[in-house]
Amino acid sequence: MSQIRMNEHLAGAPEYRPGRTVAGTIKLASNESSDGPDPAVLEAIALAAQSANRYPDIRAAALTRRLAEKCGVEPERISVGSGSVALLQGLAQAVCEPGDEVVFASPSFEGYPGLVQARGARSVPVPVTEDQQADLDAMAAAIGPKTKLVLLATPNNPTGGAVRRADLERFLGKVPGHVVVGLDEAYREFVTDPEVPDGVEIAEGRGNVVVLRTFSKAYGLAGVRVGYSVAPPEIARTLNLTRAPFSPGAIAQAAALAALGTEDAMRERCRKTVEERERVHQALLDHGFVSTPSQANFVWLPLGENALAFAAHLEQHKVIVRPIPDAGVRVTIGAPEENDAFLEAARSYQP
Repeated sequence: MSQIRMNEHLAGAPEYRPGRTVAGTIKLASNESSDGPDPAVLEAIALAAQSANRYPDIRAAALTRRLAEKCGVEPERISVGSGSVALLQGLAQAVCEPGDEVVFASPSFEGYPGLVQARGARSVPVPVTEDQQADLDAMAAAIGPKTKLVLLATPNNPTGGAVRRADLERFLGKVPGHVVVGLDEAYREFVTDPEVPDGVEIAEGRGNVVVLRTFSKAYGLAGVRVGYSVAPPEIARTLNLTRAPFSPGAIAQAAALAALGTEDAMRERCRKTVEERERVHQALLDHGFVSTPSQANFVWLPLGENALAFAAHLEQHKVIVRPIPDAGVRVTIGAPEENDAFLEAARSYQP
């Protein structure tokens, strides 16, 4: 028998479950863009691939400068990584020690518990409200002497709700200055509610707020793996220490740089996605489903104990969605014909 002792904090840690891919079905389970990358991005990827035998810029200097310009901040506040998940992992590593606590809404991004437990920290999930919004008062009350980190996804995955300015400012005012708040804005580009603030703007002047974003959703680069954060300089420096050397890779850096030059096309893709989101949401309401308003690229049905049965019914109709047991079902907004197939299958469901 092996005498190797593995990291005890990883024993029983929840493994992240990706959206299932089943041959011959429509996949609406992973919040991917139904459109591929812009042609200019594909061209940049192809060009970068020609130098794949060379290491990338370890500091991602060009991408960092461009992101700083986009966000209107100093470059020393920018960190880049292999997706915003890698930056979330780095944030937990930078902030948490064994025994510390991390507060987040429940349900929220399914990756949170695993990255918390990997640090030997303890998750403190706070149930969402009846209308599927993050319960900010309860989250503030859950902050205790051992709390080191609060993760707040806005819009929230999987429920789709986003935190409005007055509520967010009030919440941040309750968070002690030594507790770091990670504002997970992976779906920021799909927000249409004018009362939902830009996290970078909210973070200005606050020494404990880190904003995390990704190229995976709106830019259609989920398979490339590149994200970024905006943080106070001292936190950004520590995040850069937690980053694996030479990540993100050269192809990812080139793709992200090119994507930042296609903002108009990105916004048009988001507009079409939002248009479909509202159409699907209204169709579900018209058929008698409960579906809470979403500010992301998916819709949410709080089906509770019927979540797994509803997902199984859809799979029988060749549509794969993301069930959260005893909570609900998240459905990514796909191409119009994919959304029509989902709605047709949903209408035939009998609880």
